[in-house]
Amino acid sequence: MAPAAAYDEIADWYEHEFLARDAGDPLGISTALDALLGPGSGPCLEIACGTGVRAARVRELGWTPFGVDISAAMLRHSRGRLPAVMADATRLPVRDASVPAVITVMAHTDMPAYPAVLAEAARVLAPGGRLVHVGVHPCFCGGFADRSDPAAVVIRPGYLDGHWTRASWSDQGVRDKVGATHFPLPVLLQAFVRAGLTPGQFAEGGEPVPTVLAIRARKDS
Repeated sequence: MAPAAAYDEIADWYEHEFLARDAGDPLGISTALDALLGPGSGPCLEIACGTGVRAARVRELGWTPFGVDISAAMLRHSRGRLPAVMADATRLPVRDASVPAVITVMAHTDMPAYPAVLAEAARVLAPGGRLVHVGVHPCFCGGFADRSDPAAVVIRPGYLDGHWTRASWSDQGVRDKVGATHFPLPVLLQAFVRAGLTPGQFAEGGEPVPTVLAIRARKDS
């Protein structure tokens, strides 16, 4: 099933049930945004913005959020949170070198072409601009990871495969419904470099074993 169709099917559940369980910041997502995006001004593009739930945090940091997403149903819930358009992340409707900041939040596993998405992000970033990636930790989350006991995560064979799967440690989350593409850590980091982005700051979130890996990268020219 294509990502747009998959998220169209779960958009109402995501907005009214899934997000309601995400009280506080258990995975450290907001903490990572605060630290790696940081205070600033000007437009901040969120790729795969979904229902726009991160926009308020971005706005609190001084940025002006706007977004793109491929799911019309998710975007219906984003109204009032941020201006957003339906678009393919590998073909962003944004001018070259026009924005100072781009973020992707818990979305890279939805995009099998994520290296191409990073290249598009680099295209629209102004020189000196920052890209902040916040995603599931590639070493500890995926179909290869048994997280049924968070205090004793078991890593099974499959980490190196880099495949798409619906395998998940929970039937209460997103991944068993829409699937996920896995990028081993070297593949993910190399995609930044090949896109012309220089990673310079990192953070992890979640405990006792990290669930989230966040990366801040810079476009130098």
